[in-house]
Amino acid sequence: MTGPRLWRGRPEDPRWVRPAFLGLLLATAVLYLYNLSASGYANSFYSAAVQAGSQSWKAFFFGSLDAANAITVDKPPAALWPMALAVRIFGLSSWSILVPEVLMGVATVAVVYAAVRRRFSPAAGLIAGAVLALTPVAALMFRFNNPDALLALLMSVACYLVGRALEDGRTKWLVWAGVAIGFAFLAKTLQAFLILPALAAVHGVCAPVRLRKRLGQLALATVALVVSGGWWVAVVELWPASSRPYIGGSQNNSFLELTFGYNGLGRLNGEETGSVGGGGPGGGSGGQWGETGWDRMFNSEIGGQISWLLPAALILLVAALVAVRRGGRTDAARASLLVWGGSLLTTTVVFSYMAGIFHQYYTVALAPYLAAVVGMGAATLWERRERAWACLALAAAVTATAAWGYVLLNRTPDYLPWLKWPVLVGGLVAALGLVFAGRLGRRAALAAAGLGVLASLAAPTAYTLSTVREGHSGSIVTAGPSGASMMGGPGGGGRGGGFPGGGNAPGQGQGGPSTGGFPGGAPGSNSQAPPDGRTAPDGQNGQNGQDGQNGRPGQNGPTGEGGPGAGPGGGAGMGGLLNGAQVGSEAKKLLETDADDYTWAAAAVGAQNAASYQLSTGEPVMAIGGFNGTDPAPTLARFKEYVADARIHYFIGGGTGGGMGGDSGTASRISSWVEANFEKVTVGSATFYDLTRPTT
Repeated sequence: MTGPRLWRGRPEDPRWVRPAFLGLLLATAVLYLYNLSASGYANSFYSAAVQAGSQSWKAFFFGSLDAANAITVDKPPAALWPMALAVRIFGLSSWSILVPEVLMGVATVAVVYAAVRRRFSPAAGLIAGAVLALTPVAALMFRFNNPDALLALLMSVACYLVGRALEDGRTKWLVWAGVAIGFAFLAKTLQAFLILPALAAVHGVCAPVRLRKRLGQLALATVALVVSGGWWVAVVELWPASSRPYIGGSQNNSFLELTFGYNGLGRLNGEETGSVGGGGPGGGSGGQWGETGWDRMFNSEIGGQISWLLPAALILLVAALVAVRRGGRTDAARASLLVWGGSLLTTTVVFSYMAGIFHQYYTVALAPYLAAVVGMGAATLWERRERAWACLALAAAVTATAAWGYVLLNRTPDYLPWLKWPVLVGGLVAALGLVFAGRLGRRAALAAAGLGVLASLAAPTAYTLSTVREGHSGSIVTAGPSGASMMGGPGGGGRGGGFPGGGNAPGQGQGGPSTGGFPGGAPGSNSQAPPDGRTAPDGQNGQNGQDGQNGRPGQNGPTGEGGPGAGPGGGAGMGGLLNGAQVGSEAKKLLETDADDYTWAAAAVGAQNAASYQLSTGEPVMAIGGFNGTDPAPTLARFKEYVADARIHYFIGGGTGGGMGGDSGTASRISSWVEANFEKVTVGSATFYDLTRPTT
């Protein structure tokens, strides 16, 4: 595409369309890149795997936590691959890890724009893209290194491709959609399949070809999905277990067990072997992962992340489907509404009632669907504004958004307390104008619509700006200002998160020890070690008691000011379970000494502890027991073999210690054996055991 064509766009478009679209992408990129390095290594669990993949192609392929390939992350590795390639090219840094995530966010905005613009209007596409870019949880996760960014992008691509197939009935579009979902499976396993029923049903009914061909196309798309998602699974399952890393998160070293257990049905029913515990049953019962029920997306734990325009999206979806009800079976506009709206509804229902592990940031999966529905619905009703019912529906959507924005802002009364009133009043005034949009002149109607858009986006934009101004680290992060999310469950949210039962840990914000039924009382908050291994993201020194290792209260989070939940978006750490440990310069020097003589410079219980030392030193550190310390890998016998063969130099004292389900005895047996048989080395506030110096 030539330069003038790139800037001008389609000849039939108004001249403002392409510059506005490119401006949207540029603004999104600038917004998401702003202050990016404040998050340091973000989730050190995945950053360690990225580092390992940049050093070893075997670790790259399997998604190993260390370059010596002891154990993998508890997800398939597709989301790690772009980051690992970036680190191979540009070296290890916060930017080389997180910029690929930002690019995924910009690409997702572009895909949503393209999908909405094709069947509706450029203005609708711009509204959809802006809604997505300014959704707080999207701004969080497209600047973070969890698998959710790639998942959201690939799900958006799949919906776009299904929409193309519904336009002309060509098989290739549906096959490519199957490929996209297959690779999404390699990012976050079965979550990629949540929208399959909606997509298959819409294509099976609405595609503009005969029924036999529709069924054949769905069969081919299924084959494409299985091949694109299954090739890696087949290789892993067929690879001799003795020569590949242990599959993290599983209890039997099986990726299939991981897929259908811990990462599959266990997420729905709460029975996740090796997990930290599930939620409660459906119907509003509480659990360690928050309330479940029809209103889960609107409650104090989740509402500020995603639900700002969710009432409007539901109103607009219903009204738009009514507007196009007389279209034929193959009506492309209705099919697009059903594809994106069906994806929104099915994912929302599953998230609302899943009783297992559920984090607020999972809701980023809803953001593209919600944004597309808002853009499509608004455009459909705006085109019919001469009809009173369409104006009333638009007004209802704006009114619901303004009222709900007021409620959400009121949940954080100390954050911009003046904003809720302009949002509410501006939204109501805009709604009043939209009621009469069909009778007003074009300029007046556009003014009312513009005010409605401004009032609807003001509150989520404020939360998004608050999100990008702060660094986020650890395993559980949330968007928005402090107090925006009060998640139940271990560690709660990034700020002000609750512990099991929704409460805060004793001593929260004061460096006090945490409780909640975790190993050894799960002491203190361990903040994420930033790239330099010494200072917190804001430049202050983090001092976490015994570096988060020996069961003493953590003194400072990433900002140097608190215990559990005190860090900027980091979530409460429990003995290194949810956040990594700060690594002092003396400890770093100790592990680096003669590290090349060993396969692993050290071993630590729990992946976050191991990751912190690995990222700081650049040397492989074995994560005993995987993420939770509950995986039965390595066994005590195998660990003794490694020590006898002088393959591990140090054992890092403390850690999560297991005890949360699964074969929790493995890590504790290894710890007990080491403590009883090897010399203790204290460096600063951290404790190590020299595995080359037995006590007897």
